[in-house]
Amino acid sequence: MSTDPRALLRRLFDAAVDAARPELCVPPALPQPPRGRTIVVGAGKATAAMAQAVERAWPGPLEGVVVTRYGHGVPTERIVVREASHPVPDAAGVAATREILDLVAGAGPDDLVLCLISGGGSALLCAPAPGLELSDKQAVNRQLLGCGARIQEMNAVRKHLSAVKGGRLAAAAHPARVVTLLISDVVGDDPADIASGPTVADPTTLADVRRIVARYGIPLTQAAASRLQDPEAETPKPGDPAFAADGVAVVAAPQMSLDAAANAARAAGITPVILGDAIEGEAREVGIAFAGLARQVARRGQPAAAPCVLLSGGETTVTLRNERGRGGRNQEFALGLALALDGLPGVWALAADTDGIDGTEDNAGAIVAPDSLARARAAGLDAQALLWENRAYDLFAGIGDLLVTGPTLTNVNDFRAILVMPQDP
Repeated sequence: MSTDPRALLRRLFDAAVDAARPELCVPPALPQPPRGRTIVVGAGKATAAMAQAVERAWPGPLEGVVVTRYGHGVPTERIVVREASHPVPDAAGVAATREILDLVAGAGPDDLVLCLISGGGSALLCAPAPGLELSDKQAVNRQLLGCGARIQEMNAVRKHLSAVKGGRLAAAAHPARVVTLLISDVVGDDPADIASGPTVADPTTLADVRRIVARYGIPLTQAAASRLQDPEAETPKPGDPAFAADGVAVVAAPQMSLDAAANAARAAGITPVILGDAIEGEAREVGIAFAGLARQVARRGQPAAAPCVLLSGGETTVTLRNERGRGGRNQEFALGLALALDGLPGVWALAADTDGIDGTEDNAGAIVAPDSLARARAAGLDAQALLWENRAYDLFAGIGDLLVTGPTLTNVNDFRAILVMPQDP
């Protein structure tokens, strides 16, 4: 078969990203204009592109402020786009969030607050709760990112240390109607988990958060620890009348992107097998498990015969052993996969974040080829040692197999494709 594995994997990734582009998924979900003002707010890696899509489709006047990651802004005319730091919040994010809170505080019962939320909003929409400083939030956030906690657990902590997350943005906008459009980057697509649910009621409690902190041994600043003991830190809960007239819609999600990639695979004559859009676990260990699935295809023709591609989404985690490590969860997955495959002929893979940035580096992810480990050895790179030191980036950079796309301006979490090609008998 003459299929170029690298080119095919990139086509599948591009199809997954294209299915979640804001210009396609936002306009059909827009609500009817209100009698009063339309105020647009939001946060996330895709939010500037979402705001641009709203401007182009909205039939009447509007105003607003959104905040996105540095480098993810796009031109707008009526909605102000601010940029801030991700994954650790900074002062620019705090200033933009205060601007958003001030804007919605003036909304009345005839006004519409249109909230545009996408992955990354937890760090970008940052307003420390009373008694906390930005430094408290930064310290906790760094600990959360490296402790191996699931995204739902991280967000539960963030909500209870925030003046805007966990439904507090919607409460601040009351009595205006709040309609939230979401591009999901979380397992399960629960609006309460996407960007820590700033406009939806929060089912988690202070008691839940204290258990999470204890489970992962997360050190807290004195101010954060005190906050988690204060009953006033509890978030708005389901049934709160402030949410009664509000609306929420998920306009793009990981499953939609997996379906698009599957269609692209079929068009290329490759059988797609979707393993799920909610894969979680330690990245390198998930890579080992998926190597077993690829071997089953190659050796047994199960769950499909080669040529086939195993597709999956979700969000793995990374437990940091080296604070100076380089590479995100997709690169750790890819290196764990490569080591477990150990050069198995005919198996190629791509693992990448659909926002175009894996972790804090300049790449979306990495590509694995049957000769990846051999090329690494030839370059003097110890793959096992680099994985242990959280330095997967260094390995893939050293063999020229980083996937670099630049910001895609959307975000439906991780995308993984493992291509198994038939081998000559």
